[in-house]
Amino acid sequence: MADIRVLIVEDDPFIAMDIESAVAEQLGGEAELIVVESVAAARRAAADKLSCALLDIDVVGGKTFEVASTLLQIGIPFAFVSGSAPQEVPTPLRAAHFLRKPFSTHEVATFVVNAIGKPPVEAAV
Repeated sequence: MADIRVLIVEDDPFIAMDIESAVAEQLGGEAELIVVESVAAARRAAADKLSCALLDIDVVGGKTFEVASTLLQIGIPFAFVSGSAPQEVPTPLRAAHFLRKPFSTHEVATFVVNAIGKPPVEAAV
């Protein structure tokens, strides 16, 4: 298992590929990217060791707020990556980082690099 594990919860396969590509480009082959499309799969993935997570709000099976609450409780950094309005996020989760769709892949990569405290691949050379 990789030392860096990033959970990506996104039900649109094209957006998931964009996020996955942006993160992989910054972290190289050092990271394991766990891409899931449902709340149930996100719950299972959140039960394992994670470095950080990127959560769409509305995915297969509902909203990811319960997963976000779990991550918050166990101290895993996460960001919502969503077309929903930030004020739709429950009050206890509003301090979370929020990347509004359409997002830039640079924003996503920057969040992940900052969340895990690792310099991007280019800077590590």
